Amino acid sequence: MAKEDLISGALWENYSKKVAQRMDNPLYRGEITQKDADALGARLIVADFGAEACGDAVRLFWAVDDKTNRILLARFKSFGCGTAIASSDMMAELCMGKTVDEAVKITNIDVEFALRDAPDIPAVPPQKMHCSVMAYDVIKKAAAIYNGVDFGEYENENIVCECARVTLQTIKDVIRVNHLTTVAQITNFTKAGAFCKSCIRPGGHEARRYYLEDILKETLEEIAKEKMLDASVSKDFASMSIVGKIRAVEAVLDESVRPMLIMDGGDLELLDIKESDEHIDIYIRYLGACSGCASGGSGTLYAIDSMLKQRLDRKIRVLPV
Repeated sequence: MAKEDLISGALWENYSKKVAQRMDNPLYRGEITQKDADALGARLIVADFGAEACGDAVRLFWAVDDKTNRILLARFKSFGCGTAIASSDMMAELCMGKTVDEAVKITNIDVEFALRDAPDIPAVPPQKMHCSVMAYDVIKKAAAIYNGVDFGEYENENIVCECARVTLQTIKDVIRVNHLTTVAQITNFTKAGAFCKSCIRPGGHEARRYYLEDILKETLEEIAKEKMLDASVSKDFASMSIVGKIRAVEAVLDESVRPMLIMDGGDLELLDIKESDEHIDIYIRYLGACSGCASGGSGTLYAIDSMLKQRLDRKIRVLPV
């Protein structure tokens, strides 16, 4: 079989166009020299991290303004597969413009979501999801170097799988975003449970606080309860007054959107709602760090649009102004 055949058809279609583009033509691959940092009046930070699970490694370069703690420039070098290169490239892009403390909050889920062509279609096949985990760790390594602290100080998340270094929040996010229903699917997406297996269920070689089976069950129960509430709201949304619609939209934004934006130093405001036979147009304005952010017209916008469609009405269309 020809090499071209191996990457064609259904296999190739498992990767988003954004991933394919950044595999071949990464925008931020390279390095930042001390001369480059000096020209920006910034401090040079260089951090390395390797993933024992797959042998990939990434080196992250930051040029940071000490006065504002803001990352002025980010570059990377990667030893690994194309997916690792694409993930590292997006990770570098997401870092730029953020403060170091804001960048630390970037997760591998954020990286993967930003690489999607559409909010409901994963950017990579599940067995390659772990390639973006390095981004989650190398950012923390860079932040630790910048702040002069031990890397362990950033390990305050609840680690469920020590072997693949997967956190509780990452597992919950993966279940929700990708509609997972089995532990095997969680393992495919995150590598959690793929190695020593002690995190899958009680009875492994060491007792753990969290187990994949319990997390899956609890998360699915939470989703089921939310769907019941959403169904009742959705039925009523079309018949609500404009004031009622505004309140319903604000409630969803407060619960599911604003916390995510505020963590990155941003926010949004609801400006207006206009209705036609085909659409319910919701006009928003980004605030703070979200204003002018590139993902405000792509990944972030898709997430907001998808959330409001799911929770309120499929006719909703979100338009930033």
